[in-house]
Amino acid sequence: MPISTTTLRYETTPADRGNVRDICTATKFFTDDEVAVAVELVDERLARGDASGYHFVFADDHESTIGYACYGPIACTRGSFDLYWVVVDPRHQGKGIGRQLIADVERLVAALGGRQLYIETSSRELYTSTRHFYERIGCVEAARFVDFYDLGDDKVVYVKSLCR
Repeated sequence: MPISTTTLRYETTPADRGNVRDICTATKFFTDDEVAVAVELVDERLARGDASGYHFVFADDHESTIGYACYGPIACTRGSFDLYWVVVDPRHQGKGIGRQLIADVERLVAALGGRQLYIETSSRELYTSTRHFYERIGCVEAARFVDFYDLGDDKVVYVKSLCR
């Protein structure tokens, strides 16, 4: 269950550049280049707002950001959205915050007319818990691109239908 002091926030602020960088780095899952991309999406949102195509949900606990999700519509589709990032600070994992973020993203995407949410991740062993998390929340593996990221590192694409 989410801890009672966690609140969700939808407005992106300049401080979120550091928040996103710190949370992504703390997980030890992401390379420096991947962390830079995560921060770049915050910059795009700050510069262009809704026109950026990037939407954020931040999980805040007291005065600090402890997790976030980033999602957006997939160009040239009707009702398909990507979940680009969902990351929770390791000190707060296992408390339902990831589920809370995903549930809110699903609600927001459905309100925008979304029918499907696509999520990509790595096949590396490091990401086993990530893949299990997606499966536990009802995502289904829809595609696998062998050696996509590197030799022995497949791109695994999950989909979750939002039509209930």
